[in-house]
This record gives sequence, C-alpha cells and structure tokens, in this order.
Amino acid sequence: MRLDRRGLLLAGAGGLAAGLVPGAARAAADGPLVHILNRSEPTACAEKDNVTLELFSEEVRRFTVEAVHPAYIGTLDVDRWLPDLRNCEQVVSTAPVYSFHPARKTIFETVEWQLIGYVFAKFWRPSLVPFRVGETVHEGFHVLQLWTRFQERAEEILVVYPGDGYWRARPLPPAHLRWSAYGSSFLVGPVETDGRPIVDIAAMAFDPESKTFTFDFVRGGRGTLRLAHLDQERIELAVTLDPAVADGRPFAALRSMYVTEHNSDVARLAWRVAAGHFEEAPLTAFREARARELWAGRLVPSRHNTSAPDHVFRDFAR
Repeated sequence: MRLDRRGLLLAGAGGLAAGLVPGAARAAADGPLVHILNRSEPTACAEKDNVTLELFSEEVRRFTVEAVHPAYIGTLDVDRWLPDLRNCEQVVSTAPVYSFHPARKTIFETVEWQLIGYVFAKFWRPSLVPFRVGETVHEGFHVLQLWTRFQERAEEILVVYPGDGYWRARPLPPAHLRWSAYGSSFLVGPVETDGRPIVDIAAMAFDPESKTFTFDFVRGGRGTLRLAHLDQERIELAVTLDPAVADGRPFAALRSMYVTEHNSDVARLAWRVAAGHFEEAPLTAFREARARELWAGRLVPSRHNTSAPDHVFRDFAR
C-alpha cells in the first residue's frame, strides 16, 4: 500500500483499493439501531476527560470510525494545542502508578510507513500487552504510533494504548496548516470501567500489508481495526468484533473533554435515526438516542486543540 499525491491510500499499481473510497460501501440504511448514551460530567478543567458517549448493541459486529477535519478547518490561521491547566488544581487522579524501564522501538518500517512503540517510565496499569508483528512477539508497549510519509514529511495518523484500549486518529494535515492536533479518543470492544472506561486487551498484533491491528480481549472474543482510507480530509477505520459485545456492555465509546463550547474537543452531536434524517443538539442537552450514525464535533473554533478532528461512528452492521 502507498499514498498517491493526494494522500489517498492505494493498493499497489492497481489504483484505489476496493472499498477504500468514502461512501463506496456504506452499510444499508436498515442496519442495526445503536443505543447512544451520554455519561458526560461537568468540569472546569480542560485537561480532564469528562465526556463519555457509549454505544450499545448486541447485534453490531462491523462498523466504521471516522476522524474528519472540522468544518471550520479552512478558516484557521493559528492553531491552539498547548495544555490548559487553569482550574485543574482540584483534579487529582486516584489511579495507581506503576514503574517500567523506558524504551522506544521501531517495530516496522518501510520508505512510506513506520510503526513505533514506546514504554513509559510510569503508567497507570500494571502490565504490558504482548504485541506481535509477523513471527516476532514483543513484550509490549504503552503506546504504538503509526506514521506515514506524505509530501516529504513523516505524519503520525493513529495511536493506540494497548494497556487500556484507547485509540486516537487524525487525517493528514490540511495544506495551509501542515499539522493538526489530536483531540478525542475512542474505544472499541467490550467497554468496562476500571477507574475510567477501558477495553481490557490480552494481546495485540499488526499486519503491515493490510494496515490491520488485531486484538484479543481479556473477556473473550477478538477485534480488528483496519486503516481503510486516508487523505487530507478524513481517516476511516474499519472495525470488526467477533462476537458482538453482549452482557449490556458498550461495544464502543468516545472519550473527550468539554468545559464550554469555546473550550472543548467536542461540543455538539448529530445522529441519524433514518435515511436522510438527522437530529442534532448541544452535547450538554443530549441524553440518549437510538441511531444508525453518530457525529460528535464542533461547529465553532475552540481554544483547546482547535484543529482536532470531529468523529463519526457509522456503517453499523451485523
């Protein structure tokens, strides 16, 4: 796989890989309805993840997660991404802290792609998740970064924290900024709470050819996340779960922050209840809904991670 000059993910010399064009293979409009529940809490600290949107269905085994530049991205001249620690004095983490030997390792590398793993000196969960590429099994990493080469620069597009199951994604940066921020995180698989929402992963692997991560869950079952499309507008990730998540647990969740609309990573929601029919509301007014698609993002620039992408959960299928 490679990127063409527009940043599209290609499959060899044959052009666009089948199914990688946005919207080319959308799930049918009569796919499963997903129950969306807002468990967000108010905060005055911009560095606290106080937004939690949970997605429930005992039928869904396939869906797409999309990170797309916000509608206002073309209007930005200046980006803001530095931490804002005002009003954070009373926010104290109660999570335990475990010590490790710090390390950095390039796990996979070609001219156009690179996967890098890091072990932190401190992390809030006690063990490392085994990670395999081909026949090589690594002890594990706290974070994995997937990079690609675009317009003579290395661009980080996807990260995962195997220890708690958090993912972050972003498109290639728009030409006028040359960089854009991460913002919200998402979880896929059986979501549970251990001090905060997590997905407990037992082992993880990566297939460089298909750009697919495979992960086995501690609670049983397996998931995959494949890079399906990438350009300067969006990144699309195709997710599968086998089997579907039962026991009343969410099969996915969005984690983010909101203080006010001008200081947030997500401030508004839109959800599709039927073909061509969207409803929308401010994050703080939304309680729950049954829908076939969910958009979570911002309509006006924020002082926090101004260029960070919106997120879409769609194409729910059995």
